[in-house]
Amino acid sequence: MRPATFSDEAIIAAGQALLSTGRAITGFALRQKLGGGNPNRLKQVWDEDFATKNAAPSAPVIELPVEVAEVVAQVSADLVSRIQQLATDLNDKAVKAADRRVTEVVRTAGEQREQAERELADAAQAVDELEATIDVQQQQAQEQARHLAKAQEQVQAQAVELAQLRERLAASEDAARKAAAAQARTHSEMTTLRATLEQTQHEAAVEENALRQELAQARTDIAQLTAQAAAATQIAAAQQQQAQQQQAQLQSALEQAQAAAEAARNDAAQAREAAAKVSGQLEAVQAQNTQLLTKIDKHSVTKK
Repeated sequence: MRPATFSDEAIIAAGQALLSTGRAITGFALRQKLGGGNPNRLKQVWDEDFATKNAAPSAPVIELPVEVAEVVAQVSADLVSRIQQLATDLNDKAVKAADRRVTEVVRTAGEQREQAERELADAAQAVDELEATIDVQQQQAQEQARHLAKAQEQVQAQAVELAQLRERLAASEDAARKAAAAQARTHSEMTTLRATLEQTQHEAAVEENALRQELAQARTDIAQLTAQAAAATQIAAAQQQQAQQQQAQLQSALEQAQAAAEAARNDAAQAREAAAKVSGQLEAVQAQNTQLLTKIDKHSVTKK
């Protein structure tokens, strides 16, 4: 059996504090005041203490008046009629007592009904708060997914630019090889080819320098994207951990709400399903981060 989190004295003190503010005493109100605990147990402890302190003393038994006893003793001739009158009086008192009991039962039932309505209102409020928390988590997960998709598009664009740079560098090297082959084939065209080669080499050097600058810029961009992806991964991991903790808290709160009212059970089930969706979305975001880091590593290896 799970031990009580809060002592009876702490529960009673919380109930007194709620009474001082004019708030109705419910299991959820006590739980909110204490910051935890089972609403059914909290309300039971408070009701028992309240009933003990406010128990009405038993009414003393009214004995037969002395005058009546003397009259009964003196008037023996009228004994039968007086006994009948006494029986009538007793019956009238019994009927009135029964009416008072019925009135008390009706009043108690009304109070219990009002108490149940307050419990249901607190439970509905708790479920609404849980649903609002889940909506916020879903929006944060969707926003993170959009950021990751944007970062992935930027990495792909950088990869395309790197491929174009490699093609241009290969074309320059091929042009230089062709110029050298043409110079070797004929000696008579050496002077012309030398001039052409020098011009080609100069242009290739200029182009290679430009390509190296573009490649350096691409490396800088990739490093920045890598840092952004790492930061996004850390944020996603933190959000996943927070979502898991909040999911556990939501699960506990929903189970307690289910014990309070049948209507709260349906809302709690929806909250758990929404939390599972948030967890799945966070796992998908983490998988996208892993794929993004893998692509960046492949680009770094290719570059080297």
